[in-house]
Amino acid sequence: MGSLQQFYINGEWVNPADGASSHTVINPATENPLGELAMGGAADIDAAISAAAAAFPAFSAEPLETRLGYLEKIAEGYQARLEEIAQAISQEMGAPISMARKVQAPMGLGHLKTTLAVARDYPFEEQLGQAQIRRAAAGVCSLITPWNWPMNQVMCKVAPAIAAGCTMVLKPSEFAPLSAQILAEIIDEAGLPAGVFNMVHGDGARVGPLLSSDPRIDVVSLTGSTRAGESVSREAAATIKRVSLELGGKSANILLPGCDLQKAVTHGVRAMMNNTGQSCNAPSRMLVPADQLAEAEAIAAEACSTIVAGDPQNEDTVIGPIANGRQYQRVQSMIEKGVEEGAKLVAGGTGKPEGLEAGYFARPTVFSQVSNTMTIGREEIFGPVLVMIPYQNVDEAVAIANDSDYGLSGYVFGEDSDARAVAARLRTGMVHINGAGPDLQGAFGGYKQSGNGREWGRFGLEEFLETQSLFLPS
Repeated sequence: MGSLQQFYINGEWVNPADGASSHTVINPATENPLGELAMGGAADIDAAISAAAAAFPAFSAEPLETRLGYLEKIAEGYQARLEEIAQAISQEMGAPISMARKVQAPMGLGHLKTTLAVARDYPFEEQLGQAQIRRAAAGVCSLITPWNWPMNQVMCKVAPAIAAGCTMVLKPSEFAPLSAQILAEIIDEAGLPAGVFNMVHGDGARVGPLLSSDPRIDVVSLTGSTRAGESVSREAAATIKRVSLELGGKSANILLPGCDLQKAVTHGVRAMMNNTGQSCNAPSRMLVPADQLAEAEAIAAEACSTIVAGDPQNEDTVIGPIANGRQYQRVQSMIEKGVEEGAKLVAGGTGKPEGLEAGYFARPTVFSQVSNTMTIGREEIFGPVLVMIPYQNVDEAVAIANDSDYGLSGYVFGEDSDARAVAARLRTGMVHINGAGPDLQGAFGGYKQSGNGREWGRFGLEEFLETQSLFLPS
C-alpha cells in the first residue's frame, strides 16, 4: 500500500490541509502495518463540500444518458481492475481471497450494472391526473461507509447518486481505504466532471458531524453502527435534511418444526460465519424447537468444525480475521460475557484458533440455551458468534424474533407456505426463506434501530431523488 496522503477533491488529487493527522492501516491477518493514511479535518471537508455544491447545478441538469454514460465507463474501469480490488479488500479487512474474488469485489460491479438497468427504465417523469410528477436529483450528498463490505457499501451509494444527478463527498472507512483509492482512480479516469465525486479520508467521530451538519449538504447516507446513526441524525436535524441510515442487526433465523434440521442448521451456521460474522444482516440468532435443541447443537458443532480460519490468501480459507483490533477485542469480550451469563458453549470460545499466533483471528463460536434477556442474545456482536435460542411453539418463535431493538433481516426454514406466513409476521426489512440469497433488485434496509432508508435497485435510486409535482391547468 505505501502511504495514501492525498484526497480526491474537485477532480484533482490534493494534499490535506495543514494539521492533518495520520492513521496506520493494519493488515488484520498479520497485525503488520500496510501503510499510513492521511486523515482530513474541517478544511478538507469544507473544500470537498464546496466542490460538490459548485458542481451540482450543471451535473443535475445533464441528460440521463450522459450520466449513465459515465457509469458505463466506471463499470468498464471497475471490471478491468476487479482482481486488484479483490486483493485490496482481502488485505485491508481480511476477507479470504476466494470470497473477495467471488463476492466482495463483484458486488460493487453488480450495483453498477443494476443501477444502469434500473435507471434506464425508471419513470423520472409521469402524469398522474392533472399533475406532472418529476423526480429530480436530491442535491449534494454525504456518503459515509464502513469497512465490512467495502465496495458493496460504497457502490450501492455512489452509483445511484450519479444516476440521479447528485454530487457527493465520500468518506470511506479508515480501516478500508485501499479499495476506495482504486475506485477514486477509476472514477477519475472515467472523466466524471470535476466536483461531482469527492473523497476525503477521516475519523468518523471527527468528520462525521461536519458531513452531517453542513447546510450545503442535502442528503446524508450512512452505513454503520447504530451509535453512528444516532450521531448523524442529531447533527443533521438542525438543517432538516434527508438522512438515510443502514445500521446494525440481530437477525433471527427461525427453524420451523418439521424442517430439514441437518440442512437448516448447517446453512445457518455457515451463513453466520460468512465474512467472519461481520455482516449487519447475519443470521445471528438461531431459533430452534426446544425438543430438537440437543440435535441442533450437535449439527452446529459439526458444522463449526469444518470452518477453516486462516491466511486470507490461502484458497482453502473459509473465514479470515476480524477486520481490526478494536473489533477483535469486542468479540472476545462478548464471548466472555456469554460464558458469564450462563449460556452453553457448543463450539469455539475465547482466544484464537489453534496454530494462529498473529492476526485478529477469532474461533467460530456457538452458544446454546440462550435467551433474549442475555447480552449475547440482544446486542450485535459483529463476529463469528452464533446464539441458539429454544422455543416452544411458532407464536413464541415470532415473539422472540420480534423482541429486538433491531429489525434488519430475518430467516425462516420450513415448508414454503408456512415459512412465508411466518415471514409476514416478522418486523424486519428483509426475510430470506429456505436459504434464498439476496437479489440486488430487492430493497436492503430495516425497521427500528436497523435504520430508516433503503438501498439497492430502484429503492436505492429513490433515496437520491426528490419528487416535484407540477399542477397543470385542465
